[in-house]
Amino acid sequence: MLCGAPAMNRRELLAAGASAALLAKAPAFAQRTEDRALRAVLDGLGNAPPEAKLERLKPFSPSTLSHGSALDLVTARSGLRIDVELARRFPFGRLGHSPYSVSFASGAWRDSHPSAAKIDADTVAIAVDAAAGIILPTPLLKQTIDAIRATAASADGAVRDALSRQVSALEQLVRSSGEAAGVGRLRDGAAYFALLLERHTGEPVDADAAHTHFVDSWRHCHARADALLRRQGLTRGSVGERIIACFRQEKWLYSDDDAGRDRAVADMNRWLGRARSRVPALFGPVPGACLDVSARRMSAQDEATRRQGYRVVAGPGRSGVYFVDLADIRRRPSWSLAGVVHHELLPGHMIQMPMEQMADPHPIRLEYAPGFPEGWAVYAEQLAASDGAFAHDDLALLGHVHWLLFRLARVVVDTGIHQKGWSVTQALQMVRYIQGEPAYFAPFAADIDRICLEPGIRAAEALNWLTIADRAAQSPERKRFHRGLLEHGRRRLEHLDFRLRQG
Repeated sequence: MLCGAPAMNRRELLAAGASAALLAKAPAFAQRTEDRALRAVLDGLGNAPPEAKLERLKPFSPSTLSHGSALDLVTARSGLRIDVELARRFPFGRLGHSPYSVSFASGAWRDSHPSAAKIDADTVAIAVDAAAGIILPTPLLKQTIDAIRATAASADGAVRDALSRQVSALEQLVRSSGEAAGVGRLRDGAAYFALLLERHTGEPVDADAAHTHFVDSWRHCHARADALLRRQGLTRGSVGERIIACFRQEKWLYSDDDAGRDRAVADMNRWLGRARSRVPALFGPVPGACLDVSARRMSAQDEATRRQGYRVVAGPGRSGVYFVDLADIRRRPSWSLAGVVHHELLPGHMIQMPMEQMADPHPIRLEYAPGFPEGWAVYAEQLAASDGAFAHDDLALLGHVHWLLFRLARVVVDTGIHQKGWSVTQALQMVRYIQGEPAYFAPFAADIDRICLEPGIRAAEALNWLTIADRAAQSPERKRFHRGLLEHGRRRLEHLDFRLRQG
């Protein structure tokens, strides 16, 4: 096992599960009253310190709440306890997210209407963090300086002056920064990484064991890819090199015009139709919104600006849509799109997200269970594969395996950089070897930069995926497991059984 909840959390979970069994005896109006009271308190937590937030949640008990509100409560308490520890031991950066207060990806300077006061507050935070040895690695620091300088050039007045002050503060740190990218270079960096992993997943994680598991997983996927590539006559070179060669074969590429893009979307919708027909066997009855979905082309303007693919979740009077990014269509062979359908549409995000939207979890649950949606979607790809989606279609199966390699390369790099002390160069070499062809929307170098800035996020997504897959394999009734897992919205790993145990 990679993860095991601490005794305190397991006791709380067992107590919550037992008390939830009393819900049937509690009058519905009493539950609704307590639900509203909890929601009001959660709404009012604001920017209070984590200890103060926990104190305000003390009066509530899961036994007096509906299932969804009980999940809000136990999730908030679990995440806030970790934030208390993070704030006490590691009072720097963006609490629970990154050791860096400002980077090319974060900070008040990125706001659509930046405030000079907020930018100056960030500049003070940069100085405080630097005094504690928390400085961006040199390449990321220079990227950040360039990005803020460019923003300052187009700003006016007080905002421009505040941005210029921030650039000056960052420039003064270049000599003190270093090339090492992982949090292991920080004091007690291993403990910091462990707490971030626990915050993002909901269970303590042995990061060394997780890294070993991820490495074993990509090696298994490499073996699958090797067999599939050989059946295509690609026998020479590494797996990554042969994947690149397969991506370049003209016979699998769409034409770079409207006809080619229309054909790609039509192919995706054919895959979607087959996936839709299998939903009852995998889930039983689901809300109609989960099935009212399609793949569509982006607008001409979005394609011209190379907007990344995005989802519109189905709701009242609105169908669900995945708008697929086809601007660089020559990098998207036909066999690579089936996996996208199963991840982004059915049975992936467009099963999970409409159900979560109807459950209406509090935003604090979204904050403390960030890896669940992506973990579910990767599991859903595997679920489709195990259900025969790619039967007798080795190329579509190769596309699925390549998407798994993409995700495993990310998580191996996450634990490699932050737990094993890999350099960015080592990480880049490894991701190229594992994946071969980069995802069109995630160039290797840019993806690694984000992993350096946000320790543990990718690993948390993979741990959710692998844990859900393990739990599903152990479940005697798969449909019931899937519905029970999703019907009240996302959850932390320690709470995966919270609803299922209650029937």
